[in-house]
Parts: sequence; structure tokens; C-alpha cells
Amino acid sequence: MTKYNEKDIQYKGESNGVHSWKTPSGQPYYWHPDWLHIAEDATGAHPKASIEVDANEQVTKKHAFNTILGHLNDWATKTMSNNPDFETHAHESQMDLKK
Repeated sequence: MTKYNEKDIQYKGESNGVHSWKTPSGQPYYWHPDWLHIAEDATGAHPKASIEVDANEQVTKKHAFNTILGHLNDWATKTMSNNPDFETHAHESQMDLKK
């Protein structure tokens, strides 16, 4: 499996100050300039990962986006490590669907 990159995450726009993105699987992520985390809901009540910035640095949309990418790649790495046959099963399932 390859790592997620900026082309894999679709920016959906901003509404009431909340920015949203979607992954290829449909997982949404949200961020507001007042939050120091990315979230799985538009209220920010369900944080997924903290945004790391220097103490004197303002959090930006780019920080949020990079945090989303890092979160997804960490998740994918852990998932693959815990289930080494995951990718093999995915390819086999795809082949079975083509029959």
C-alpha cells in the first residue's frame, strides 16, 4: 500500500469558519481556526488528532491538512502492521469481483 498524499484528500470548502476534507473512503475531517485539533465532526467535539505547531505560530489550514495526512498514514501503517494479510485479501477480493 502506498502512503496517502495531498491528491488523496479532497477539500470540500468552508462553512461558518469550519473547513472540511474527505478521504477516498468517504471519511470526513473538519477544522476551525480556533481548534488545535482535526475532528471527525463539524462541531469539533470528536477530536481525531492534535495539530502540532510552535508556541508562537498561528494554526493554519495547511497545518490541519498536514495533520490529516499524518493521521491517515499512521492509521494505515498500524492497520497493515496488525493485519499483514490485509492487502493480499483486498487484491483477492478485487479479483473475485471481476469473475
